[in-house]
Amino acid sequence: MATIRDVAKLANVSTATVSRVLNNNGYVNSETKKRVNEAIEKLQYRPNDVARSLFKGSSKMIALFVPDIKNPFFPELARAVEDVTNQHNYTFILCNTDDSHEKEVTYLNALTQKSVDGFIIVSSTITEEDLHHITSPVISLDRKFSSKISSVTVNNRKGAREATAYLQSIGCKKIAHISGPQTASNTEERLKGYLDVVEHEAWFNSNYVVTGDYRFENSYEIAKQLLTNHNDIDGVFVANDLMAVGVLKAAESLHIKIPEQLSVIGFDGITIGLTTTPSLTTIQQPIYEIGSRAAQILLQLIDHPEQKVIQEELEVTLIERDSTKRKE
Repeated sequence: MATIRDVAKLANVSTATVSRVLNNNGYVNSETKKRVNEAIEKLQYRPNDVARSLFKGSSKMIALFVPDIKNPFFPELARAVEDVTNQHNYTFILCNTDDSHEKEVTYLNALTQKSVDGFIIVSSTITEEDLHHITSPVISLDRKFSSKISSVTVNNRKGAREATAYLQSIGCKKIAHISGPQTASNTEERLKGYLDVVEHEAWFNSNYVVTGDYRFENSYEIAKQLLTNHNDIDGVFVANDLMAVGVLKAAESLHIKIPEQLSVIGFDGITIGLTTTPSLTTIQQPIYEIGSRAAQILLQLIDHPEQKVIQEELEVTLIERDSTKRKE
């Protein structure tokens, strides 16, 4: 395997000159640059990426942190980030954190040492303090964790309000809500949207709201208990689609007919909602657009470190399927 010294010898220049050509750093006259590039091609020399990142302080790598790779929402998001970063010749690193603060901090520290150029983070637990030593740009995705950090999210409160109002419009009289983890900012916004619609209703009490964790397994058990304790519930707004599938399965185990006895609406618009029986009514996020915008903004921040904080909020769409009654 050829080395930088081999290239320098063949081109009759110093290794420092070869380094300047490789890194496009410093002046090299056109004739010398031509000889160096011809030597590189002839020897099929490939620079050491680690050495180059140490020299330039850049690795051409971007990291995406997601809390649960088993949730189909995040692979769809990751695909968009990967597409954009690859178009700009960046290597894409996917880190599954299990929503663990310890894992997030460990990844941050390890990747910072490798001169990662930027971070896209979906997190319910990370704080500004965790980022104080991070010099690379950071953008939060799906959930905000600081007003000082750029972000791409959707209008969660408006979407939740629309979901709950839709259940009312199809005749649901008592509507429950299964929320996400309490530490997630989008959990709070979706709960607020639900409460905007129902908290002044005569039937409403706090027992109609239960906390989930955005995962299927727990939502199944939570929903069984909720529907058993309150058999008058005829509508459920669930804070994400994966938990909504758990509600469908819980209703099936209790012999509750959907949508005749219980209407269920989720949030996200992941493809799994098309495969359930019945198919899942949902508030659809523009998942690919969210991921691609986050990547585009991060690249912008990498190229222009002086750029002010950018926070974008995209709109959502109600998708009617078979898990809710049709309007009469």
